[in-house]
Amino acid sequence: MNRQTKRMMQRQGADRPRAPERRPAPAQARERTSPKEFVAEVRGEMRKVAWPTRHEVVNSSIIVLIAVTVMTTLIFGFDYLSAKFVLFLFD
Repeated sequence: MNRQTKRMMQRQGADRPRAPERRPAPAQARERTSPKEFVAEVRGEMRKVAWPTRHEVVNSSIIVLIAVTVMTTLIFGFDYLSAKFVLFLFD
């Protein structure tokens, strides 16, 4: 650590050890929820979800399949060409 860094740390107060941070008291454990209450809460949260339409799902799926096909073809091509090149060098 150089002098300039030490001076900057002194100005910022970073050269002195910090006081230990106080941790909040642990929250008291609630009673376990019943399965009926859990299902009701899950259903309430699922109503808040913005579900995509069938058209959006189909479009997204097609885009993903095209991207996977293109990337697979590129990786296969690079792998094939690099294998041929290595075999050409060492054969």
